[in-house]
Amino acid sequence: MGLIARGKSGLDGAAHEVQQAGGQALPIEADMADFDQVNAAANRLEEALGPIDVWINVAFASVFAPFTQIEPDEFRRVTEVSYLGFVYGTRVALDRMKPRDHGTIVQVGSALSYRSIPLQSAYCGAKHAINGFTESVRTELLHERSGVHITVVQMPAVNTPQFSWVLSRLPNSPQPVPPIYQPEVAARGVVYAADHPTRKQYWVGGTTAATITAQKFVAPLLDRYLARTGYKSQQTKKPVDPDRHSNLWQPVDGPSGHDFGTHGVFDNEAHSKSGQMWGSQHVRSTSAIAITVGSFAIATRLLRRKSVTGLAAPTPRGAKR
Repeated sequence: MGLIARGKSGLDGAAHEVQQAGGQALPIEADMADFDQVNAAANRLEEALGPIDVWINVAFASVFAPFTQIEPDEFRRVTEVSYLGFVYGTRVALDRMKPRDHGTIVQVGSALSYRSIPLQSAYCGAKHAINGFTESVRTELLHERSGVHITVVQMPAVNTPQFSWVLSRLPNSPQPVPPIYQPEVAARGVVYAADHPTRKQYWVGGTTAATITAQKFVAPLLDRYLARTGYKSQQTKKPVDPDRHSNLWQPVDGPSGHDFGTHGVFDNEAHSKSGQMWGSQHVRSTSAIAITVGSFAIATRLLRRKSVTGLAAPTPRGAKR
């Protein structure tokens, strides 16, 4: 497994976990917002580990603040990491996969790629852009009858350390909009998508499904709802630390090269399972269950009607029913 990121401590920590699980890991320090660095990293990966079978794009940065409080260079930086990072990763993967006519690209998306929320305009804009970009690439691969697949996994709020280091201008510490899921739930969704890449996209978490569906039908109501709740739901009650560091421009490795790990500070609130994700991954089974339940309900109703009709007193000849 090849690992690409800017922070050495985080990379080393992730590589150690891969090795503990019995795998081989090659951590490479690189900035996903720099195409040359991404391309060089891909070359190193293939030289050391062989042809790339699966490429997962997940790099992101964000700024928690009203749009008018985000500086132009900050907005550009978020876009370069969270959108162009996916573009560059997809390009270097396709440059290697298309000649072999084999490979899978997984884009780690978000429910916010369909329904934007306040205080994250740069991030939401990038996630929307990923959807449009990926759809275009997918149609090109279909046109070419390519054996390379590209899919998206739309995520809910996830308990990662990002909320401890994301650049924020909010009065209180930022938090994911509840309900929150553990990173293992997200990881299982990505692994499943990598193994089953012919689907256009997968949804992880009931809130993701509800958000995307609601956006299709009641978007104006969501506008008003988020205008009332979106500020408070993205902040804890704890005032922000004045010495807080952010990773927008430089990685935050923690004191003495400390690795933050995969979990954030919301373990007590985060869900470790998602029943909805099983349904998203097993659409046929879910549909079959729905049809069976629906058929049973209809049959039961018909039997009840027949029973009531059979017990009714006969209508005398010549009388009107």
